[in-house]
Amino acid sequence: MPSQRDVGFTLTFLGIIGAVATLILGLYWAPLVDPGSWNAPEAYRILYWHVPFAWSSFLAFSMLFVGAISWYRNRTDWGWRWVSTGSDLGLLFGLGVVTSGPIWGSAEWGVPWDWGDLRLNTFALLTAVAFFLVLSKKSQPDGQDTRDTLAAIGLFGFALVPITAVATTWYQERHPGVVIVNSEESGLDPQIFSVLVIGFVSFLILFVGLAILTDLVQRMESKLEQRLREIDEEVAN
Repeated sequence: MPSQRDVGFTLTFLGIIGAVATLILGLYWAPLVDPGSWNAPEAYRILYWHVPFAWSSFLAFSMLFVGAISWYRNRTDWGWRWVSTGSDLGLLFGLGVVTSGPIWGSAEWGVPWDWGDLRLNTFALLTAVAFFLVLSKKSQPDGQDTRDTLAAIGLFGFALVPITAVATTWYQERHPGVVIVNSEESGLDPQIFSVLVIGFVSFLILFVGLAILTDLVQRMESKLEQRLREIDEEVAN
């Protein structure tokens, strides 16, 4: 039976291969969008990574939310590991969004960021929450009080997810509307839709692989800390 490590590395590798394939298909196979509707029709191709990055970040924050609820209800170790993993991956994929988005915005809008756009700013705040959680885990002593505080912050961060997801509908400025995963309803070209689906599946596989590996690292760190405490107690006695 494959070990957790083998499964994690395999899925991560497959996800990276799929992400690269998505990029290649988006650059060379997907058709050009209507130049009359876009200021920089070629620049739209970065969205084949930008959109899956966003989907994956929402999965990470959902993972953080479930972990925080479990931690508060039952003080479960797996709940805290999900908080940690969700914040780590939320930061990783969130940075992918806030990096790729401004590149497209610079070409399409003429500015990398619009401070008047609700969706952009709520997502930036969401990524900042993940960044704070990751830094705090590294800098603060591990304990129930620290975990309670960070889990509470994670719950606040998750509250921004539905706001970010529907902000374009409520308060549309520059950001494109929500991408509907249905080519007929969204009016997407079938090739564009196909590349987006490949990107979504690839990033999902990558997300699962990284989540497994991150969880494994946290298990190993927990065992190491426990063993160090046991050694300290033996030395003290």
